[in-house]
Amino acid sequence: MNLDTFDYNLPKELIAQKPHIPPDECRLFVYNKKNKSISHKIFKDIIEFLSPGDLIVLNNTKVIPAKLSAKKESGGSIGILLIEQIEKNTYYCFVKGKIKHDTKINLAKNLKATIIQTNGQKKIIKFDTTNDIREYLYEIGSMPLPPYIKRKNKEFDALDKQYYQTVFAEIEGSIAAPTASLHFTSNLLDQIKQKGIQIAYITLHVGLGTFKSVETQNIQEHKMHEEYFEISAKTAQIYNKAKLENRNILPVGTTVVRALESASNDQGYIKPTSAKTDIFIYPGYKFKTVNNILTNFHLPKSTLIMLVAALIGIEDTHFCYKKAIEEKYRFFSYGDAFLVI
Repeated sequence: MNLDTFDYNLPKELIAQKPHIPPDECRLFVYNKKNKSISHKIFKDIIEFLSPGDLIVLNNTKVIPAKLSAKKESGGSIGILLIEQIEKNTYYCFVKGKIKHDTKINLAKNLKATIIQTNGQKKIIKFDTTNDIREYLYEIGSMPLPPYIKRKNKEFDALDKQYYQTVFAEIEGSIAAPTASLHFTSNLLDQIKQKGIQIAYITLHVGLGTFKSVETQNIQEHKMHEEYFEISAKTAQIYNKAKLENRNILPVGTTVVRALESASNDQGYIKPTSAKTDIFIYPGYKFKTVNNILTNFHLPKSTLIMLVAALIGIEDTHFCYKKAIEEKYRFFSYGDAFLVI
């Protein structure tokens, strides 16, 4: 299957550069698979498409402010993106700027670190502190926004720590937000619960794969990066009961879909799991756990748009995206929502 199949032309002005405030008043594009109808709503109207007994599955991962500005002791500024923790205060990272092995680094709050490995694209950084470096990240770090968010000033930087994080974020470990969940507010979640709709949580830490483009023309040759996920016994029980009773299950975001599919058996029931997954979902994939999704509008040629195309078909995906562009929906991480029912 050719990579260009998943390409489309997006006007740059439709790439959202800032959060929509309040988040639950962004736009909601609703696509009904059965009759191929489209409706345009406000996100908080999603409750109209949910019934008592339905189950929503959310990803409660928490984004760490993993983007750091630093200076080499020898002089010169560098940018650091923490990717994955190896052990306490030791991380795989990306470094923007020239760096050598054993380079000493100065950060804010008088913190120091050393680049202890430079082989390959990923480096390893070790922080020189007896405390956990994560205690400092919320002061010295910034949110690792995707590269397509390009601002001329820092007007919205302070807001990112609030709005590039779900209101139910709990377990630290992601370097990107599960963006479909950013639209939910605490008030909307309360209304959803009051209507008799269940909510269950999985954890999938969004990693390097979010920023990695597909570079092979034959998409089947693409290799996904592994991402850690957890499904608790409680969530497995809630999900399996809903499935057994044939109730509607709405996964929020591609991360939830990937976690559920990774943990399921052939009948679509899931088991408690703590593991890494490199599952790659593209057209031709047979879903075992879901038949709808709440997501955002994704980048051309990305693995995320491929997952959506696997769920609703390539032709319908292009149809929906074309209509969204015509209606000037906001795209990508801070963009509007896309509900498939």
